[in-house]
Amino acid sequence: MSLLDNGYHSCMWDEEMSIRKIIKIDEDKCDGCGECIINCPEGALQIVDGKARLVKESYCDGLGVCIGKCPVGAITIEEREAEGFDEEAVKKHMERANAASVERAATCPGSAVRQMAPPGEGCPGSQLRQRLPSGSCPTSMVEGLTSQLSHWPVQLTLVPPTAPFLQNADVLLVADCVPFAFADFHQRFLQGGHPVLVGCPKLDDTRPYIEKLTAMVKQSSLHSLTIVHMEVPCCSGLCRIVKEALKSSGASLPVKDVTVGIDGKIISEKQW
Repeated sequence: MSLLDNGYHSCMWDEEMSIRKIIKIDEDKCDGCGECIINCPEGALQIVDGKARLVKESYCDGLGVCIGKCPVGAITIEEREAEGFDEEAVKKHMERANAASVERAATCPGSAVRQMAPPGEGCPGSQLRQRLPSGSCPTSMVEGLTSQLSHWPVQLTLVPPTAPFLQNADVLLVADCVPFAFADFHQRFLQGGHPVLVGCPKLDDTRPYIEKLTAMVKQSSLHSLTIVHMEVPCCSGLCRIVKEALKSSGASLPVKDVTVGIDGKIISEKQW
């Protein structure tokens, strides 16, 4: 039985039903971040109307891998009547999703973008992609000016700790106001394909940030971190997040702290 009523899947009342464990999503808590979708190996979840939804009951194995990945605690396990888990159906579902993702990447205006992670049918903005070195194409009306962004997504919340572009990389952790204030952001910081992670230490819950960075340091063997933040006091919270993540991971790596003024100039650069 489908839990969606948007026409993507029709109800299947003739499926074999049984009492079993299955995930439950609290829509009031869900903020549509997509973290659960990235971490669902069966592709059982989608973002629909800004909320995570169960695509089909038979795609959910009820093990709840997605629960620990939800930063707002919107996912729990309940025991109720539901379709049985269908491993073969999941396999076909993921094959279709993978084919659709490859097709989307091939027809994307920047055709040098390729799919890099288990695709699923969730929010397209959450799908992991990496631009090939030969794929820099003009993205501005200014002749010769190209985007230096080497991957997608860029939000820290959405990037999995084991993303291929993080492996042994010199990573940028950037406050989300910086690219608006610093005019030469792409050329100054992104040139060379440096992976970038974006977040706001004032408006976002920083606890998941610390956990995510800790996992990245442990699992991706980061080579170095460069923090780029605004001069306003709240923005320096990114430095605290990094310090706590390094302490939690027990690792040591070079960290560069860059402060940008609201006038768009670099105020200071220092090494930890």
